[in-house]
Amino acid sequence: MSLLSVVLVLVVIGVLLWLVNSYIPMDSKIKSILNAVVVIGVVLWLLQAFGLIGSLSGIKIG
Repeated sequence: MSLLSVVLVLVVIGVLLWLVNSYIPMDSKIKSILNAVVVIGVVLWLLQAFGLIGSLSGIKIG
């Protein structure tokens, strides 16, 4: 994955998160949880994209 595509994905995710936070009325606790989930997901994706962690497909929940 090229650096340009990583930056483009980060910009798109950032804009979408900003739009949701700005224009969709939600309780502040729900917004905080949504922001945390998105940030954790993006960090995990970045770590996987740069090869610092292995594939996440082997992780089972439950």
